[in-house]
Amino acid sequence: MLMNTLVFQLFRLVAFSTCIALVSALLDGTTGTRRASKLNVLFIVVDDLRPALGCYDNVTQYFTPNIDQLAANSIKFTNAHVQQALCAPSRASFLTGRRPDTTRIYDLNSYWRSLGGNFTTLPQHFKENGYYAASVGKVFHPGISSNYTDDYPYSWSVPAFHPSTQKYKMKKVCPGPDGNLHMNLICPVDVKTQPEASLPDIQSTEYAIELLRNISQQQQQQTKGSQPFFLAVGYHKPHIPLKYPKEFRDLYPLSSIKAPTNPDYPKKLPHVAWDPWTDVRRRDDIKALNVSFPYGPMPKHYQLLIRQSYYASTTYVDNLVGYLLSSLEKYGFAENTVITFVGDHGWALGEHQEWAKYSNFDVATRVPLLMYIPGVTDKKDQGHQKFPHINILKQLRSAKLDNNTTQETRRNRYSNAEGSETEDINIFKSKTTVTMFDHSDLKSGRLVCNNHVELVDIFPTLTDICGITMPPLCPKNPTEVRLCTEGISLSPLIEQISTNDTLADFKWKKAVFTQYPRPSDEPQENSDSPILKDITIMGYSMVTDKYRYTEWIGFNNVQCQGNWDDVHARELYKLRSDKMENNNVANDAQYKELTQKLANLLRKGWRHALP
Repeated sequence: MLMNTLVFQLFRLVAFSTCIALVSALLDGTTGTRRASKLNVLFIVVDDLRPALGCYDNVTQYFTPNIDQLAANSIKFTNAHVQQALCAPSRASFLTGRRPDTTRIYDLNSYWRSLGGNFTTLPQHFKENGYYAASVGKVFHPGISSNYTDDYPYSWSVPAFHPSTQKYKMKKVCPGPDGNLHMNLICPVDVKTQPEASLPDIQSTEYAIELLRNISQQQQQQTKGSQPFFLAVGYHKPHIPLKYPKEFRDLYPLSSIKAPTNPDYPKKLPHVAWDPWTDVRRRDDIKALNVSFPYGPMPKHYQLLIRQSYYASTTYVDNLVGYLLSSLEKYGFAENTVITFVGDHGWALGEHQEWAKYSNFDVATRVPLLMYIPGVTDKKDQGHQKFPHINILKQLRSAKLDNNTTQETRRNRYSNAEGSETEDINIFKSKTTVTMFDHSDLKSGRLVCNNHVELVDIFPTLTDICGITMPPLCPKNPTEVRLCTEGISLSPLIEQISTNDTLADFKWKKAVFTQYPRPSDEPQENSDSPILKDITIMGYSMVTDKYRYTEWIGFNNVQCQGNWDDVHARELYKLRSDKMENNNVANDAQYKELTQKLANLLRKGWRHALP
């Protein structure tokens, strides 16, 4: 059950009446309405999600069978990078198709229409082309970052839905060993005891499913065709606090959790590049550890506890995504809906001694990106469900009933949302708990793209796929241009890979670009997320097939412009021999020529990297 029956029924009554009223008003009388032949869009964005998913890692065991199932029917981009590893700037960037220096959003306290320009957003463009556009959960960053309205009415047909339980994010709701409630970082809970007996992502999933059901009912009642939808669903977890139903922790016994392979502060890392993870330190359980600021290492036992709860939170989200996707199929939309699944940025889990996102390291900028295009990326299995809900908790309980069997391997069944069963996955059991869930058949994926792509590419890609006007490439001064993009469509890559053609001679981007601001050369309390007026340095970073090169330069926070003559620090990582970005060779004499060459490319910027 998603939540207890009584609360769900009350919610359902309210949601049903609300959805019916809103959907009816929009589907029954909208001019320029598109027909059912037009593709719908389901846009799923997950907060702080690094590629800690089964479909992205065939060695480490991440239990994400529902997302893996989506990946098996999608094209999987293994090198997708955000433009800035912070919620509001990243979301403003990929939802407008423009980079932070154009949106002028680098913090959580600015609205792009006020600072950057009156730019058309991704959902707005679909809305203006006849789509019903709805936002559920965290899509735009809420608050001042989206004008306190989630950019309604520009971007959405109806006001955005936010789960009521999200207001407890900074409250003392986490049970501690002392019997009291705390505002902890690590927060496994009994959902029944939480305020409103629910959690934000549960509420968002229920609302989105109810909305799909109501749209389906409306379409069945119409005879002249139906208005397509652009439905964006934003999940809060695994963003901190790591608050999730405690039963998901059982999937990750602490004995199975491994420490990061590179847990130390890199010796040659410039101080300006360091993220002191201030927001993590504000949590009660971390405060109690008395970790010294800014470089004090996290105690080793707590490193494992944080990693355990991050993985458990991710599996919790996977379970909800499974409910959402199975409902999409149940209501008849799986064959005419494009699905995009993406993280808004990554998250460090102890790599380089960091425990957050506020950097240019790969763990902060690289995210999962999946695109499902019916009839193109799917397996096209006739008569089989593409997205049956895989209930991993039910299988955990089933496995525990048989825990007297030592290392027995047997074929198990995953139950879908309707109660039917699909033989899919091997479970290896020990006397104590489940030690491995083998779903390699889902992990492999059919279509994989290893080329570097950027989240600004999503806007032009979705318009290209859905056959609506694709925004042109922005001019050098795009302030007055409402509809344009600083990304490019991924459709040529998708077409090339889906037709089994070789990518050996395929011309693509030479590099991708990200950036992060700092208030000072040395770490201080606001180094992780400085507000605009405090930003004095910008770290511009470029990733190629072989290198990541970064320059930290002086930054004018009024003109929102960097000064390339004022270089504070450099970083250069040779990715083929230093994938984890541990050894900065930018100041090594033997790499002086290479550093200058990469510096010239970085200064030329993203336009010169286009194919």
